Amino acid sequence: MEQNKLHSQGRKPLPIDFGAIWQAIKKNRKLYYIVLPIAFVVAIVIAKSIPPYFKCEVLLAPESGGGTSMGSLASLASSFGVSLGGGGNAGGDAITPSLYPDLMKSTDFKTSLFPIKVHGKKDKTSITYYDYLKNEWKEPWWEDFFGLMAPEKKKDTLVNNFELTGEQSRIAGMVMKNVVCKIDKKTNLISINVTAQEPYIAALLADSVKTRLQDFLTEYRTQKSRHDLEYAEMLQVQAKKDYEHARQKYVEFVDANQDVVLESIRQKQTDLENDLQLQYNNYNTLCAQVLAYKAKVQEATPAFTTLQRATVPLGPAGPQRNRIIMVCIFMAVVITTLYVLVKEHQLKPLLGLS
Repeated sequence: MEQNKLHSQGRKPLPIDFGAIWQAIKKNRKLYYIVLPIAFVVAIVIAKSIPPYFKCEVLLAPESGGGTSMGSLASLASSFGVSLGGGGNAGGDAITPSLYPDLMKSTDFKTSLFPIKVHGKKDKTSITYYDYLKNEWKEPWWEDFFGLMAPEKKKDTLVNNFELTGEQSRIAGMVMKNVVCKIDKKTNLISINVTAQEPYIAALLADSVKTRLQDFLTEYRTQKSRHDLEYAEMLQVQAKKDYEHARQKYVEFVDANQDVVLESIRQKQTDLENDLQLQYNNYNTLCAQVLAYKAKVQEATPAFTTLQRATVPLGPAGPQRNRIIMVCIFMAVVITTLYVLVKEHQLKPLLGLS
């Protein structure tokens, strides 16, 4: 736009005089001698102020849940006249592996990690993950200086996911930052990355988070099936009592009337026999339903293959102090050069302005 304006006024943009730029920098070289050492010292302070942290990664491969066992149990249940129905429950499950990262960001999952016990390699006592993040986690000095991470002085209360306290919400945010789940959409591999300031704790947390994710998903996905199973088992227990009661009643009646040939007695025996058969059929059907619901629970239970177990990291993952120093020095050079060019009136020619 500026070049078009210059052409329309019959003027050409000024050529860049690199010699003049170099002379301007050379003229103010003492400024660089002052700024660069200061920038180096500041970079060292920043790099040393960031506590080292360690990362541990666990790789999981989700498996299809219980297709073979479900098919055999379905065949067995169908032999009793009971249809499992919803056999494709796994395929229509709302919680697929692609949603695991979002699930781990939920408040319910984050707060479920609070009670996990952690300890250093040489520590004899364990503390909860919540207390570790609250009391043992080290922050750079400027966090406390500006009051960004000042802990509350209130006494801890029970965790209520509906209404977290300010401190609990802060710890939950730290959990979300330090426990990350990623999904490879091509291979469906689940990667769980855990960050901690001690290598042994990082490995412990990675293994615990893997187990907690499996338990959390199992409970979530089998909730309805387990409820149906509990209800069917309750009906099965009652049906068994009714069947045993009808059987005992029938046996006692037959034993007491073996030599009686009255038609009324025979009719009573027939009624008791029919009731016994009815109670038996009811109990038998409920047994098949219990078997079917057990199959549904098994089908809904997610299965994982651990491709990479949690291991204690050998070295810190950060901070990358050399990179911090290089970036600080580079920014100091750029800002100082811009100041020199403005001071020596070389910035406009550099931008092609008159």
